[in-house]
Amino acid sequence: MARSLRAHLLRLLLPPIAALLAVGAVVAYYPSMEPATEAYNQALVDIGIALGSHVRATGTGEGARYGFELPFAVEQVLRADRYDTVYYRIVAPDGRNIAGESELPLPPDGGGSSYDAELKGQEVHVVSVQTPCGAGTCNILVAETTVKRNRMMRDILFSSLMPQMLLAVATLVIVWFGVKRGLGPLARLSEEIKGRSPRDLHPIDAAAAPEETRPLLTALNGLLEQVAEASRNQQRFLANAAHQLRTPLAGLQAHTELALAQPLPDAVRAQLDQVHQATVRTARLANQLLALARAEPGGRGDPSQVNLKGVVEAEADAWVHQALARDIDLGFELEAAPVQGDAFLLREALANLVHNAIEYSNRGGRVTVRTGARNDHAFVEVEDDGPGIPAPERSRVLERFYRVPGTTGTGSGLGLAIVREIAVGHGAGIELGDGAGAKGCRVAITFPHG
Repeated sequence: MARSLRAHLLRLLLPPIAALLAVGAVVAYYPSMEPATEAYNQALVDIGIALGSHVRATGTGEGARYGFELPFAVEQVLRADRYDTVYYRIVAPDGRNIAGESELPLPPDGGGSSYDAELKGQEVHVVSVQTPCGAGTCNILVAETTVKRNRMMRDILFSSLMPQMLLAVATLVIVWFGVKRGLGPLARLSEEIKGRSPRDLHPIDAAAAPEETRPLLTALNGLLEQVAEASRNQQRFLANAAHQLRTPLAGLQAHTELALAQPLPDAVRAQLDQVHQATVRTARLANQLLALARAEPGGRGDPSQVNLKGVVEAEADAWVHQALARDIDLGFELEAAPVQGDAFLLREALANLVHNAIEYSNRGGRVTVRTGARNDHAFVEVEDDGPGIPAPERSRVLERFYRVPGTTGTGSGLGLAIVREIAVGHGAGIELGDGAGAKGCRVAITFPHG
């Protein structure tokens, strides 16, 4: 299963950061709670001590009597609170209730001086204060509802968690963009590799790459070098094989032409003519393979200034003879079209286009070769009024050795593939469309500006 490196890094970084922030919130919350709770408890203790000062004891032992007198004004002050209600209970040493709310529960067994309880259906917090009562000790219970405490808890929770939440969001954003920025070199490297053509095998520059990616780039450059070397070996083989074939094929073609010029029996002439035609086709295939090898990266010469009009004019005589042999009307509409490129390859591309147009046009047809400039872009195009190429097949005919099913002629399926290789090598675009009047085929090569 494919994994995202960014998601993987975020999964590794965010949970620990979230855990640390949660621990920080807890650490900030509880230490803040303790002093506030102690302050509320101390206020209740003070009330208990004040109440204890109003307890009166008479007598001793089992006959001791206890009284409690609290001025009305003092009790009003005691119970005056905007949020909470204060209750109290005074318990004699022998457990009898002296004053206050008798329902207020005593401290649980083993409990401390501060505990939570329930009174009249309300949650209350109770403190127990021991105060002298004659010869004994009275237990004074002071309780308070928990409205202020709960609000205080919410305020502390909000004040401690809100900064942590903001910090968490800020951390998430920083980590997200940090990871994105940190992976930026990988993204740029990916775009660089994606933008390359399959023929571009030069090494990737690792100088500007992060240190962590250099082993990967070193391995990738090693692979590219191996592929480039294999491609060079293939080019050398094609070039050598084609070159070695050209001389004997040229000799064979010359001998068959000389033989055909002699008086021969019809049967022998027919056989010899077939040998001659096969020799011509094989010689053309060898020339195409040589051109294809040279069109590959590493086989091209240094670019120079080439005028496509001059290339056409230099080859026009040979093309006219081919056209006359097939009764084709070959016309030229030539204007200056300067480009930077390899003159040999450009001549080969034009030769393939014109040969295809003549080869596949009907006898008596028309072929037009044009050069010039459109929108400051030099172009060359060859148009015929033959059967054309069906639209679904136009991308496939640019592949090597592919021919449209049912096509007549003796081609090998390399002509347009060579043209495409040469166009791509010159940074040019190739377009296949209909000829004039939606008849035939028009192949145009448009070169980059300048």
